[in-house]
Amino acid sequence: MTEKYEVAVIVGSLRADSYSSRLAQALISVAPASLTFRSVGIATLPLYNQDLDENPPAPYTEFRNAISRAAAVLFVTPEYNRSVPGGLKNAIDVGSRPYGRNAFDAKPAAVVSQTPGAMGGFGANHAIRQSLVFLNMPTMQQPEAYFGHSDKLFGPGGTIANEGTRAFLTKFMQAFADWVAIHAGT
Repeated sequence: MTEKYEVAVIVGSLRADSYSSRLAQALISVAPASLTFRSVGIATLPLYNQDLDENPPAPYTEFRNAISRAAAVLFVTPEYNRSVPGGLKNAIDVGSRPYGRNAFDAKPAAVVSQTPGAMGGFGANHAIRQSLVFLNMPTMQQPEAYFGHSDKLFGPGGTIANEGTRAFLTKFMQAFADWVAIHAGT
């Protein structure tokens, strides 16, 4: 029997029906059965403030606990101004603090980025990876996943419009499942 791993899915967009949310759902729909998923919202997280570490607000604690329970983390994000959306960076800061209690520590990760423009969120993808190196998260290097023209990725009902894209998402999620199996709990 294959071991199952819970993956925390963090979507970098705060918009309810964002392209990143749709892409996260598409990734989940083609994932191997060895992975289960829990969406971990970031919209209600107050800005990180070290003064609150002694008595953290409930959203900080809930977020940190959700990350701690997961075996791995999947980041799906848009790109804002060639970098990470502010809400996602804040979530990374909240989860990694207070110093010495990094909820992300040693959790395998993957990053998927998208943008309606042509660049596919390359800047955001690599900016997130910078933080993940510091957080000691083994982050899957290949295949890389950058989606340009994300406004054209989806057909009716949120389905992936292109079979080649669907095949790539399936390959990506199989690689991520393999990555998680190798790195979870190490």
